[in-house]
Amino acid sequence: MTDYQDHTLAAIMASKPLYMKSASLSEQVYVLLKELILERKIPGNSEMSESRLADELQVSRTPMREALVRLAGENLLERRGARSYTVRSVDIKEYLDTMALRELLEVEAVGKALDKIGTPTLDALIAELHELMKADEEHLFWRYDEKLHNTIAEASGNVVLAGVLKGLRVNVRLFRLHSPLHRQSENHTEHLDLLTAMREGDREKSLASIRNHISKLRNDVMASL
Repeated sequence: MTDYQDHTLAAIMASKPLYMKSASLSEQVYVLLKELILERKIPGNSEMSESRLADELQVSRTPMREALVRLAGENLLERRGARSYTVRSVDIKEYLDTMALRELLEVEAVGKALDKIGTPTLDALIAELHELMKADEEHLFWRYDEKLHNTIAEASGNVVLAGVLKGLRVNVRLFRLHSPLHRQSENHTEHLDLLTAMREGDREKSLASIRNHISKLRNDVMASL
């Protein structure tokens, strides 16, 4: 067994068992593996064998296969054999290309969401962000980041735009699996600036805030290399 397989199985064993009855086994496996990948508990380029994972989680091959195929469809995994996958690796060029496109589309999403997103939604996001600022847990930051950007994109009313942005953020997360950059504090400040501007209905400031957020993130990543 390779070191990557050791890391993968160790992460699986440390996770909670699949006893929930509110979702299918395939859905539970999918959610668990996605969480482990995006929260850096399974390293980038790790091999994920369908049979080994199924045995470790004590599920049949069918739900495991369905979950792995779904993750591959979301570009989180790459097929390496008939029954084997690896966590996809995103290099600096793909990251920068992703961020360039993301800046254009995030600005579009914020602009379209401004007149549609409700004040209670923004207030709830701001309150949650203030609570998050008191903690220093990376996995909570990533969950909030995903929630914030998804909420804005979905509020734009353009389901295609929201779907594309979700895929672009997967690329960013995969790149960050290998990045030493730690900028939670900066992200919190930039998120608060954006939400405050949107709460005030200030279009110019809102668009400038999202541009600033994406630009600073890209520049900080470049500076850390």
